[in-house]
Amino acid sequence: MANDMMRADAQDNRRRILAAAEKVYGSGEDASTERVAELAHVGIATVFRHFPTKAALLEAVLVTRLERLREQAQALLGAADPGAALTGFFAHLVADAAGKLAIAGALQASGGDGTDAERASYALHAAVGELLTRAQEAGAVRADLGLDEFYALLIGASRGVAAMDLDETARDRMLDVVFAGLRPVDGEPRTS
Repeated sequence: MANDMMRADAQDNRRRILAAAEKVYGSGEDASTERVAELAHVGIATVFRHFPTKAALLEAVLVTRLERLREQAQALLGAADPGAALTGFFAHLVADAAGKLAIAGALQASGGDGTDAERASYALHAAVGELLTRAQEAGAVRADLGLDEFYALLIGASRGVAAMDLDETARDRMLDVVFAGLRPVDGEPRTS
């Protein structure tokens, strides 16, 4: 029983550390493991017991974030309006991009190899592909658009919004232009 309680405490500490690290490294505030420990209400030794290096912590944060996004994409696969599900998720990814890019940049600067994050990113890519296919089958998105082109638009929009630090109004106008380009051309057949 005591062992189970220790495991539960350790799991709770790990969750709090990951949440604190996501906030610290994703917001650009003073990015230090000491700040992570402070926000997680644990000692620095506890942080390093769970994540022996800063790179390990950053990769775990990025993987957690990417897995959460993949789960959100998969949850949208059953949406009644596949087009709205796709564009809504696209907008969510663009709005979320600055934090994700900050964490990815910190991981790269820390010397982490990013292998686990790369796998999580691939899984997210596949889930977005499923959303795209559903939207195309419903006739909501042009059928001649491949996943690679769609993802290039997504990455470009995400990086552009983050680099320009666009306010919500400007971001929404930019997304309206992108979404207009995704609409099917008149008379275009649906995919099947």
